[in-house]
Amino acid sequence: MEAADAMPKQPLSVRTKTNGAMADDREVVGEPVSPSARLLEDMYIVIIIGFAAPMNLPAFRAGVASRIACHLPFRSIQATDKKGILRWVETTVSLDYHIVCPTLDAVAVAIDPDQAVEDYVASLSTQSMDNSRPLWDFHLLDFPTSEATSTAVMRVHHSLSDGVSLLTLLMSCARSAADHMKPPAMPPLPKRTGAIYARPRPPASAGALAFARWVWSFVLLAWHTTVDVAVFFATILFLKDTRTPFTTTGHHGELHRKRIVHRSLNLEDVKSVKQTMNCAVNDVLVGVTSAALSRYYYRKS
Repeated sequence: MEAADAMPKQPLSVRTKTNGAMADDREVVGEPVSPSARLLEDMYIVIIIGFAAPMNLPAFRAGVASRIACHLPFRSIQATDKKGILRWVETTVSLDYHIVCPTLDAVAVAIDPDQAVEDYVASLSTQSMDNSRPLWDFHLLDFPTSEATSTAVMRVHHSLSDGVSLLTLLMSCARSAADHMKPPAMPPLPKRTGAIYARPRPPASAGALAFARWVWSFVLLAWHTTVDVAVFFATILFLKDTRTPFTTTGHHGELHRKRIVHRSLNLEDVKSVKQTMNCAVNDVLVGVTSAALSRYYYRKS
């Protein structure tokens, strides 16, 4: 491993496109883009963050520069070398491009600020990002809504990060209200002890039938896992997804308008369901979302 690290990396001649024109050749070094990142070519993560105070643009810019733009994926672009290999190439980050302060219709904001935020976030789904720059940006909406004093919308290409990693990164940028030098205290991880998370071996006194049921539960788990994996790869290779109201139509690379709708839930109600079902808060939220999508599907079908 040490010998491999000591070997010099061969420079690459990379071309990048800027507004349809070809830029000059540059000698750069970069890691190959993973196959999973290539599959996520047209997928973006959109995060809406509400703040309890008006937007402090200088402090926000300083935080983004020191906590987000410093990470290599957030200061890299995808470029093709002379051999046709797509690689991550480090570039210069201009916060003037990545932090956007849009000017919205003042009348629309005054009438319904929540709808103005929703409409603006929906419009982002139709706006492509410049591939000659790192594929992420912040959009700052500095006006009050029913749930926040100001709002920040972060849009990130899915090849840079997954949702959990991105939320972890954003949480690391936060600071405690009691001590601005310390990160916020995080709640302890939930202990999943319900029957749906464990398959304890039955005692010998339970009999052979109970033991057979216990073994059969693992057989079913292995079978369903195998079928799901097989269907997944078959769908990638030759099967087609069933047409549903969630299926997008159009040619590859075409941007479709998407609307992000959110609802606020009472945390005490969520915890009540959690305690009744003996599960985690995340399980409750996933169940509610699944039920909502099912109702929407059957209503539109």
